[in-house]
Amino acid sequence: MKLLSPAQSGPIHFSNRIFMAPLTRSRADNPELAPTELHVEYYSQRASAGLIISEGTNVSPRAAGYIDVPGLWSKAQVAGWQKVTEAVHAEGGRIFTQLWHVGRISHPDFHGGELPLAPSAINPNRPVRTKQSGRTQTVTPRAMDLDDIQTTIDDFKRAGANAMEAGFDGIEIHSSNGYLFHQFFSSSSNIRDDQYGGSIENRVRLLFEVIEALREVMPVERIGLRLNPMMHDAGGIEVTADTAPTFDHIVKRLNEYGLAYLHLTRPFQKLDIPEFIEDVIGHYRQLYQGFLLANGNYQPAEAEAEIQTGRADAIVFGRPFISNPDLPRRIQNHWPLAEANPQTFYSSGPEGYTDYPPYE
Repeated sequence: MKLLSPAQSGPIHFSNRIFMAPLTRSRADNPELAPTELHVEYYSQRASAGLIISEGTNVSPRAAGYIDVPGLWSKAQVAGWQKVTEAVHAEGGRIFTQLWHVGRISHPDFHGGELPLAPSAINPNRPVRTKQSGRTQTVTPRAMDLDDIQTTIDDFKRAGANAMEAGFDGIEIHSSNGYLFHQFFSSSSNIRDDQYGGSIENRVRLLFEVIEALREVMPVERIGLRLNPMMHDAGGIEVTADTAPTFDHIVKRLNEYGLAYLHLTRPFQKLDIPEFIEDVIGHYRQLYQGFLLANGNYQPAEAEAEIQTGRADAIVFGRPFISNPDLPRRIQNHWPLAEANPQTFYSSGPEGYTDYPPYE
């Protein structure tokens, strides 16, 4: 089974091609928003993945939009993550952290009453949950000025340096799923008329400036990137006539960098419009020359076929890793997969987090 075969991207060796997706689990329920011993146990249980990509990790307090998500801007957070990476490495695993800024998918409750930041002052009209207000709605964000943009670039650079100090094997830039970078990419959420809006080159500028800033604190071959090109109406992003050209431009430019990988997500839904690309993996495999990760509700047999045909170099599994900490062994031995309980995805404590047993 080629899924179980080793792989390599630059200096990084992977024991297999079954990768663990970033999964928000809301367990950093402490004032420092730092990983705890519970995180250490959770990630070390799953160290048999070829690569763990950690839950989305906020690059600054201004990046936040979800309850009890850990960060990477403070010494306490670096120390907490260092325990996680040491535990994963002790089990022979590899782990990247996903660097995150949610942009407008947030609420003033997360920012001391200040408005969330976004490319433009457009409300995505999405539900959010805060500790103060419970389930509520997004508000119209504040359009970022040039100082805000530079501060955000600096925040990603600092988080990248902190990731290296914490012992991560690399980082993934979360530039998909309707969050900050995706908001800049899309003409439905970015109506700026400065150097960060208008043309495709301008709308993708922030992403490449962040990559350049990260290169100053870590090797470029330890930087990964996630894209969800055909995501529609999640986070208020729509597929329009310029969506495919925008992502084609991004992916072609990424070939110049020699990144650790490009992580692509298949569409959540099929759209009957001419602009829609149904086979995202096949389309961008033709454009991208580097190590390609495919994500999107893969079953093991389909995942194996993607590797066998060379359409992807590794497959990223999400929910199956929640309830199957030993997922590679289960796939290798054709053992049944346990079902995850959605009621405990974002709760607190070990229930539904570290209490899923390996197969016996």
